[in-house]
Amino acid sequence: MTDAGYGTPAPVGLLYTEEERQRRDRTVWTLVQGILAPVQFVVFLVSLGLILHFLVTGRGQMPAEVSVVVKTLTLYAIMVTGAIWEKEVFGCYLFARPFFWEDVFSILVLALHTAYLAALFLALLSPAGLMLLALAAYATYLVNAGQFLWKLRLARLDHAARQTQALSPDGPALRPALQPALKPAGAAR
Repeated sequence: MTDAGYGTPAPVGLLYTEEERQRRDRTVWTLVQGILAPVQFVVFLVSLGLILHFLVTGRGQMPAEVSVVVKTLTLYAIMVTGAIWEKEVFGCYLFARPFFWEDVFSILVLALHTAYLAALFLALLSPAGLMLLALAAYATYLVNAGQFLWKLRLARLDHAARQTQALSPDGPALRPALQPALKPAGAAR
């Protein structure tokens, strides 16, 4: 696999190797992910509103339930296309080095959304129970979305650093533009 350019770790402080960045920029799946992510977020917001309306008023059960099914289907679409994207960029369908923890958490998100579908279609929970399960799935989705937004920020910082600095003569070095983003929370500046 390494002869295709996969498996070589990125320099310290960088999200992508140069080859990974080129593959990322070449693949159509980057655009697909860029379209599906905001679509999924809009579906999430609409669905969240319908769920909260149902929980507060007791009305609108069917639209709330259907909205969670639609949200789950958009999640499945973004997960499948995201796995294809990871394969094209990193050489593996899931758990690529830079996105390992995001993928681990994505599995939890998928599990909760899938549990909702099972509970809905097998009538395992009351309507309120279904909505609470959906809210738990949505909470994990928000955390996971935050993880991916953080990686998007790092990728943009990485791009800016590559544009403004060359690699040091001793090999890859941590770019100054990335240092503030990589400091632990609460670390002295």
